[in-house]
Amino acid sequence: MALLTQKTINKVLKFEGITLHKGKIAKMKILPSAPNTGINFKRVDLKENNIIPANFYNVKNATLCTTLMNEVGICVSTVEHLMAAFYGLGVDNALVEIDQDEVPIMDGSSKNFVESIEAVGLKESETPIKLIKILNKVTVKDGSKFISIEPSKTSLEIDFEIKFENELIGTQRNYVSVYEDDLKNILSSRTFCLYEDIEKLKKMNLAKGGSLDNAIVVKDSEILNNEKLRNKKEFVNHKILDCMGDLYLSGYKIIGKVTSSQGGHKLTNEVIRKVFSDNKNFTIFELKEKTIPHSYINRKALKSIA
Repeated sequence: MALLTQKTINKVLKFEGITLHKGKIAKMKILPSAPNTGINFKRVDLKENNIIPANFYNVKNATLCTTLMNEVGICVSTVEHLMAAFYGLGVDNALVEIDQDEVPIMDGSSKNFVESIEAVGLKESETPIKLIKILNKVTVKDGSKFISIEPSKTSLEIDFEIKFENELIGTQRNYVSVYEDDLKNILSSRTFCLYEDIEKLKKMNLAKGGSLDNAIVVKDSEILNNEKLRNKKEFVNHKILDCMGDLYLSGYKIIGKVTSSQGGHKLTNEVIRKVFSDNKNFTIFELKEKTIPHSYINRKALKSIA
């Protein structure tokens, strides 16, 4: 297997499920796509202007999920878990057809997407992958919240911290090297919320499809779901999952170190925009397999789908 060439999925994948915020049933297909086409969403419920490239410039809203919008105002939201699955498994190109304006939430993580992609495997091309290498440190702050991205030698490192007053969640921190570590715990970690926030979300016309089947609900020191935590750091690991998905909207794999405390979709999008606002902050290059170490690719994830 040529690890350093662009990949797409081997076969068409189909998904159907409720959407988290709109509470509608969405049908979705993931189709193979040619090299250098990237990830694109297609609203098949619309006849024209229905392609939405998965690009950070197209992020219209980043409140509680990531919403993409094309140049004529067509949207698709809650794309981050699917994008994280693509990133974690090395899917460079795919067309996502969907009949709603929101990706189905499935179990609240990337697990269902990952398992389906693993089942069909990846199709190799002869086109080298492209990388974004961070050259200068860039930071975005919002009060006590912050995110920064700085140079790293061979990987995408994510060092993420969350702080909650809730006694069960509290302060959690985790570090992952995206191209070297086993990402199973990250990609299977579910979204979560506090029980007391549910009514607030409903009043905002959000989380209409939320349930114990697709989100961890924490009430005081208790998890209300029958399935308790999948891993000890599931709360912060889900934030890392979100961060991965939002970073992949850069269009390429990133070589850099991300550090964040209490960050989220909005700050991740802002830091990527800030990076790309100055050409001195980054360089984009193709990998040549004979000269680049294999640590650029998540070998464990690739091995599982070979």
